[in-house]
Amino acid sequence: MVSHAHQGTTSSALARLSVNAARLLGIPAQGYAHLLGLAPEHLGDDLCRTPAATSIRIAELSAVHVPWTELSRALASQSDIGSLGVWDYLFTSAPTPLEGIRDASAYFAAVADTATDNLRVEEHGESGEGGDRITVSHVNEADLSYEAACAIRAYALGLYQRRLGEAARRRLVPLRVTLAAEAPRDHRALIELYGTRAIEFEAPYSSITFRVHDLTTPTPHAQPGLSGVLRRHAEQTLATAVPLHDWLDVFRSALVRAHDEAAPTLSAVARRMALSPRTLQRRLDEHGTTWSGELDGARRDHVTRLLHQTGLSIDAIAARSGYADARALRRAVHRWYGTTPVALRRAGSATRDDESQKGD
Repeated sequence: MVSHAHQGTTSSALARLSVNAARLLGIPAQGYAHLLGLAPEHLGDDLCRTPAATSIRIAELSAVHVPWTELSRALASQSDIGSLGVWDYLFTSAPTPLEGIRDASAYFAAVADTATDNLRVEEHGESGEGGDRITVSHVNEADLSYEAACAIRAYALGLYQRRLGEAARRRLVPLRVTLAAEAPRDHRALIELYGTRAIEFEAPYSSITFRVHDLTTPTPHAQPGLSGVLRRHAEQTLATAVPLHDWLDVFRSALVRAHDEAAPTLSAVARRMALSPRTLQRRLDEHGTTWSGELDGARRDHVTRLLHQTGLSIDAIAARSGYADARALRRAVHRWYGTTPVALRRAGSATRDDESQKGD
């Protein structure tokens, strides 16, 4: 489900959240506005994947200006339900909060960089009052400053607690919170974040523990079948995402948007990127590619997406993809895949049916 191309990136929604928290804290924008993935057309596009290094840099800048406890609370304040896209609703649509966070763990790549961050759910029994427990942990192994790492780990636990409470439709008070951080001088922001004073520090990893009953009581507003629909949507989001790792990814993102609007030209894409056509061609050459090769690849992806996701006729797809007629489109599909548009559409439909059966 997670391709290698997604590693090193996070959802644009997570980047927006980081920017909003930085603004709330009064962090000067000149320190981060130039970073890759923060251009308005990328930050506002839910299909763009922002470099993880961008969100890390924003967190590090923020942690220089405020204590990490305040940064974690600011991030939480910007995390209303829906702010992280379909991933948020995996929590609230499942039959129980426990099943919801399991789904959120399975599709964690929809928001985070799973090369460095991990969400784990563990059920275990303990003796004494209260019986069994469920522990949700967040492991962060990114290369970032100590204060920023503490803030991200503390925020992640608060986010999971909030989403679980939104699924249960009541505030869930954890039995225990452990943080892989030294105890700060002022705990008040963390007490407010978690709603408890049962916070332990200097733990091997960060975790939050709940009673089993709190997470296994049926979700009040769950709708049968909705979880499956949202899981498939999360898969589709990952499959169509555009990871931004470097300049070439930014160019391809601009080319895709131009292709979705009309038959793209070199001059039109250059204008989108605030470059001259000659400079754009030189940059492509520096990256070992050409305009014609990139355009062909964009057309291939565009045609394939229309065949798999729409019921448009072959003539209509040819017109939308910049081909003179259906015959020219058929030649292109045969060159790419060695088959016909009709066969390619049929294969895509069969694949979706198989995935739907697995999801059910």
